[in-house]
Amino acid sequence: MSGPRRQPGPRGPGGLRVIPARRHGQERLYVCRPDGHNVAWYDREAARVHLLSEDAREDVLDALGSFLTGPVAVGPPPVPTPAELARLSLHPDDDLAPNRPGEALLIALDREPGPAHRLRPDPRRRALGAEQAVGDALDRLDGAGWRTLHSVVLPGGDRIHHLAIGPGGLLAVLAVHARKQRVRVSDPLVALGRGAPAPLLRLARSLADRASYALTAEVCPVLALTAPAELRITVPPRAVRILRDEEIEGLARSGGLLKPAEVEALYATARDRNTWGRV
Repeated sequence: MSGPRRQPGPRGPGGLRVIPARRHGQERLYVCRPDGHNVAWYDREAARVHLLSEDAREDVLDALGSFLTGPVAVGPPPVPTPAELARLSLHPDDDLAPNRPGEALLIALDREPGPAHRLRPDPRRRALGAEQAVGDALDRLDGAGWRTLHSVVLPGGDRIHHLAIGPGGLLAVLAVHARKQRVRVSDPLVALGRGAPAPLLRLARSLADRASYALTAEVCPVLALTAPAELRITVPPRAVRILRDEEIEGLARSGGLLKPAEVEALYATARDRNTWGRV
């Protein structure tokens, strides 16, 4: 993703750097870790510091100290009231909630099925099977307080296969077909069977970062593997959870990060197609 042009700023507590930038016509001050990842940004016009991680609150405020003028609000946007949520009714064309797992692939296969004489299975159908298996597993978490959106299309053609929002936080899930294959993980590369390694963990982190920006909340990247024969992790992945599809149901036991009202507020924002237009 191409980001704003940034000029380095001084380093603050914890090595945080404050970087001024203009994005979509708005002036912001981004607070970044030494590795370049944002942990917060200060919207001067709204007088609000948006935190992606509550744990960084004190360091972020210390780093921004000389830039803050007057009182500011700190944290994610306020949780909408029931009345405000009721006003979030969307035009059907803008509502992502009806998307089926693999929606984009289903549409593509319907438009261009591919030749009937293909000797090998269409790779799109294997990818579709993975998205459907993972999506169905996530949908079954609904009774545990989770809400899931499928096939969230981003500018440039990238796609978040599944965005899960629940008591255990926000998850950007990348579904990968691995049926009966040996999977080797060496961050950022993932090798499936005899295929060439691909930087799937880098892609998962990038998608989660874009979702974090869109939703003003911390989003955890997840790589979901469907029915691998073996999973071997040689280099532990940085900030990416790796799950087999049968392990997804275990998310129902996670919690403590989001309250029900916060889940519904984030879901209401995420289901609006316009939320994703500038990430």
